[in-house]
Amino acid sequence: MSSLLLTVAAEAEHHIPVVAPTDADGVFSLLWLIIALPLFGAVVLLLGGKYTDKWGHLLGTALPLGSFVISLLCVFSLLGRDEGDRQVSQHLYDWMQVGGLDVGMDLLYDPLSAMFLLLITGVGSLIHVYSIGYMAHDPRRRRFFGYLNLFVAAMLMLVLSENYLGLFLGWEGVGLASYLLIGFWQHKHSAAAAAKKAFVINRVGDMGMALAIFLFFVTFGSTSFTVISANAGSASETTLNWLGVLLLIGACGKSAQVPLQAWLLDAMEGPTPVSALIHAATMVTAGVYLITRSNFVFELAPAAQTAVVIVATVTLLWGAILGCAKDDIKKGLAGSTMSQIGYMMLGAGLGVAGYAFAIFHLMTHGFFKANMFLGAGSVMHAMDDDVDMRHYGGLQKLLPVTFLTFAMGYLAIIGFPGFSGFFSKDKIIEVALTENLLVGICALLGAGITGFYMTRMMLLTFFTKKRWEDGVHPHESPAVMTVPLIVLAALSVLGGVMLAGDWIVDFLSPVVGHVEHEDPPLPAIVITLLVVAVVGVGVALAFLLFQKRDVPREAPQDVSFVTRAARADLYGDAINDALVVRPGGQLVTGLVATDRGLVDGSFTGGATVVGGIGQGLRRLQTGYVRSYALSVLGGALILVLTLVAVNL
Repeated sequence: MSSLLLTVAAEAEHHIPVVAPTDADGVFSLLWLIIALPLFGAVVLLLGGKYTDKWGHLLGTALPLGSFVISLLCVFSLLGRDEGDRQVSQHLYDWMQVGGLDVGMDLLYDPLSAMFLLLITGVGSLIHVYSIGYMAHDPRRRRFFGYLNLFVAAMLMLVLSENYLGLFLGWEGVGLASYLLIGFWQHKHSAAAAAKKAFVINRVGDMGMALAIFLFFVTFGSTSFTVISANAGSASETTLNWLGVLLLIGACGKSAQVPLQAWLLDAMEGPTPVSALIHAATMVTAGVYLITRSNFVFELAPAAQTAVVIVATVTLLWGAILGCAKDDIKKGLAGSTMSQIGYMMLGAGLGVAGYAFAIFHLMTHGFFKANMFLGAGSVMHAMDDDVDMRHYGGLQKLLPVTFLTFAMGYLAIIGFPGFSGFFSKDKIIEVALTENLLVGICALLGAGITGFYMTRMMLLTFFTKKRWEDGVHPHESPAVMTVPLIVLAALSVLGGVMLAGDWIVDFLSPVVGHVEHEDPPLPAIVITLLVVAVVGVGVALAFLLFQKRDVPREAPQDVSFVTRAARADLYGDAINDALVVRPGGQLVTGLVATDRGLVDGSFTGGATVVGGIGQGLRRLQTGYVRSYALSVLGGALILVLTLVAVNL
């Protein structure tokens, strides 16, 4: 770890340029509308009631498409500017002014937010189109589209805000929307429980995020990215390390990184378009955005930057191992997302050398992961909503469009030469091998495991022998579902080519800086061949284990400890129960008892005593004159007898 710390500390010497953004004009004056359109859709669809049932899904799809068109116009306009003039701000109104805290509802548009806007609105719109067919028979379809619009609007707010407080507004909005969508079919206990689990675990991460914002204000007197980045050098390294760790905690919650990863696989209980939106275009990418946007903190906080690398490396292997043992097609893809987000976090943790490639992989992953999740939904649609891959097999010819598009995503994620993942993930592995050999080897191993579990998924689903029941009749999905698949498949193939080379590095350099890359330990072509070879070993092993053998419809019980552990999510829930839930429950129980018995008792005890005395005295006040006269007589008699006794 010490060598890793020194390596990352060396990266911290690289300067991230601080550029004052210019005021929005021209097409940039429409930035607010990118957020407002889907937000308006959410308001109309959620408050309009049954009157919007017939056309709500159309409105819900059209508005994100409108945001995508504006985002395209903005990025073209941005490309027409000089490199030093590619940061634009828009002040909407004064949000809050309390004491020394002055926060505006301000938007920041730069190369980083530009790429996220295209991904969120572009892929998000395709998911909306797909949902028209997927949710066609759901009686609450209009509400579903309202929640989708809310999800997109919150994510857009998150990536367009000019300050951490506005980012946190979108951050919490994303958490709320994910809760509503994961538990959309709340009649299922598993869906309701999964939504609650995701919400609670994310609140743990959100505490780190909130504390970081407080510390930003205490340290810099502002939550603005521009102000903090310009003054980051004035803060102590200890403070910056604390800020980095707190931001990492927040990122772990949203991006399902170890140790806050346990919610992600359960979240598959939601409708499949929700899974695609969470994994490809919105929620889990938020942590990568946060770390990359906060590069001015991490470049001066070597310990926090090292923590990002460690968490990312553990997570990319953790998620890959989970993917190997899942028979639920969506949970297998969810484990894959954990792993791929780990690669992105690793790229961001490696500093200036890796920021651009982290975002590069985030973009290509958005294409092929949305493609595969929606493809999984198409398979489920054909198989009467059965998610168990052991009940599939032989679907290649029955679902030709779904098979071909899913295959494009498969080739992209394993890094087959020429496909998008080949260009993006391999660059992260190359940088990792250059910066730290151990981390690079772990990233290389993760690529091999990816080849294994994704090939297993392809074989169990589309090849091998037919394993479904006689009453199931597989059929291709309607065009409204397959057309988005075709578009995403094309992006899975071409996305890497469009973003490859030094273009993305140069484009993002005004935000994340630029540094001449060190020579890797091996020539780049050798590293590429090595990665392809390791992936090939994983693919070949999957063929040997699944293509040549019969696949049982039920999971065998006599399996290894590693397989049992992977099926149990590497005991993530058990670890949380042992370290947090049970001790936390006992702690809370003890605190409640102490509060009621000691704290409350110290304040209410005196009142209770006085009240008791009052109750006793009240019994003496009968209201009868005879009783009072008898009491006076008795008292006088006692007094006389006492005096007589004393004088005797």
